[in-house]
Amino acid sequence: MIDDLAFMERAVANAARIRHSTSPNPWVGVVVVALDGQVFDGATEPPGGRHAERVALDAAGPDATRGSTLYTTLEPCDHTGRTGPCSHALVEAGVARVVIGVGDPDGHVAGKGISTLEAAGIEVTVGVGADLVAEQLAPYLHHRRTGRPFVVAKLAASLDGRTAAPDGTSQWITGPEARADAHRLRAESDAILVGARTVRNDDPALTVRDWHAPEGTPPAQDPLRVVLGTAVTNARVQPCLSWDGPIDRLLEHLGDDGVVQLMVEGGAQVIGDFHRAGLIDRFVLYQAPVLFGGDDAKGLFTGAGAPSITAVDRGEIVSVDRVGADLRIEFKPEV
Repeated sequence: MIDDLAFMERAVANAARIRHSTSPNPWVGVVVVALDGQVFDGATEPPGGRHAERVALDAAGPDATRGSTLYTTLEPCDHTGRTGPCSHALVEAGVARVVIGVGDPDGHVAGKGISTLEAAGIEVTVGVGADLVAEQLAPYLHHRRTGRPFVVAKLAASLDGRTAAPDGTSQWITGPEARADAHRLRAESDAILVGARTVRNDDPALTVRDWHAPEGTPPAQDPLRVVLGTAVTNARVQPCLSWDGPIDRLLEHLGDDGVVQLMVEGGAQVIGDFHRAGLIDRFVLYQAPVLFGGDDAKGLFTGAGAPSITAVDRGEIVSVDRVGADLRIEFKPEV
């Protein structure tokens, strides 16, 4: 008996390998299981390339696809863009059954892919591994539903919640493994944002230099750099987008330009402003095994916080992982 969940988990793993290279298209993983039990994998290629379904169908070949079961993390597209409709390709390949993780809320799809498959007599099952897939595709689904990028705030702190010494020194609180993981997060983001003060004080490059893409996948690309305020012409973030208007309008602008995920690296005032405006969808905190040991070191946020315990912002800890000597804590605030 075919284990639908196991094959969907394999499709999720296929998508994870190319997470950094497909945006603004969704990072989709696919598995084709032929009638004789052969298994073929596929994942979305960079924009302009093949969608995951076509990659897997091509790997299997016409003899293996006829009568096969195809697992895909996202509903197959049903429109012609840079490539033709994947739903039509599945029909033409003679696939007998399609198992889908989640539906695609994009207006060009939104159930149309499923309808095309069912109209052709293909058995369709939706919702296998849905929670796992929805978590992996959360930025894409958020962008398609709201028109705004999914905002990830990256922070690094000591065990006592401090980010810098009283004299302002703060570089390398975390270890090299955590820094490489943060650069992976940059590679998965279409844009990265800091404030003009951070540019003046630290002159960050905001590149992905410390993370390398998995073997056999496209190289990681540096994200668009965005500065709240004005960056000097010789700053290492140049070229960049400087923004002086409201941050909610910035999100609309970036969403219109196809930015699916925006990573906010701070500093403390910028992170605080985004947080108080309710604009952060996910926090990623790297916590180092160090203590400042006093109340004069700088905290994660500046500005006014919750006035009482009843007003604190609650949410869900999605994951806690050890990265080198540090902890990586992922936190999803309540909507």
